[in-house]
Amino acid sequence: MAEYTDGTDEESGTGGPAPGGGEPDASDSLRTFGAVVQALREHAGLSREDFAPLVRFSKHTVASIEQGRRMPDPDFVERAEAALGNTGALKKAAQHLSRQPGLASWFRKWARLEAEAITLYTYECRLIPGLLQTEAYARTLFEHRLPPLSDEDVDARLQARLERQALLTGRPRTAFSFVLDEHLFLRQTGGAEVTRELLGHLLALGSARNVEIQVLPLARGVHAGLNGPIMLLETPENRWYGYSEGQESGQLISAPKTISVLQMRYAKLRSQALTSENSAGLLERLRGAL
Repeated sequence: MAEYTDGTDEESGTGGPAPGGGEPDASDSLRTFGAVVQALREHAGLSREDFAPLVRFSKHTVASIEQGRRMPDPDFVERAEAALGNTGALKKAAQHLSRQPGLASWFRKWARLEAEAITLYTYECRLIPGLLQTEAYARTLFEHRLPPLSDEDVDARLQARLERQALLTGRPRTAFSFVLDEHLFLRQTGGAEVTRELLGHLLALGSARNVEIQVLPLARGVHAGLNGPIMLLETPENRWYGYSEGQESGQLISAPKTISVLQMRYAKLRSQALTSENSAGLLERLRGAL
């Protein structure tokens, strides 16, 4: 799962949630594009209700785009250009759009570091990490989130999560290590079919040379992860960062002493978990029992 802050307090080595909470923030380019759409629409004397049928999107989608909260589809840009005089302004503005839609504001700093990392370590005891989730598993999480999300927000967050997962296949020289509590599979989030698909997905991912998946068995009563999840990464400059996420907040960690403690705990967790081969065997047995 996981999501991050744009600001980092270098003195303390941590960063807190951005003002306004965890909802995805509009980028300057999205706001600018939306303002251009609105200005051209109003210049043409069209209300959102009038404009929506012309571009074949709902008035709510039009509002989200004009307010900079949604990345416009290419079809929207094409149809809006035609409906608003073919000035070329929208096509040119669309070339400069940038945003990580569906990512909470406090997560984006981590996401940028994650995209360049040469090493990524993750221990999770609450839910399957976002990089490993299937579409069905992720959708289950988003559809049951409180407060409830709109269909558009569910789709945006799901798309962002699936796009992040390209890291696993697009960075074959990055070393990925995951330690997962066994109870994450026993809970059967989304039901038996979703869990069966998830187990097969993890078995496939774990066969890659650069991806190691280990299961921390229930029989391991006391372990080094009792203080909660751990996320660590190493940049190409060999600098280490950590990440900690709570309720509607996230914290980027750069203080060397704290990183050292997290590395010590993660190393212990890897020794306490099943080997990757034995973990694969356990996942196979769990899948067979469903």
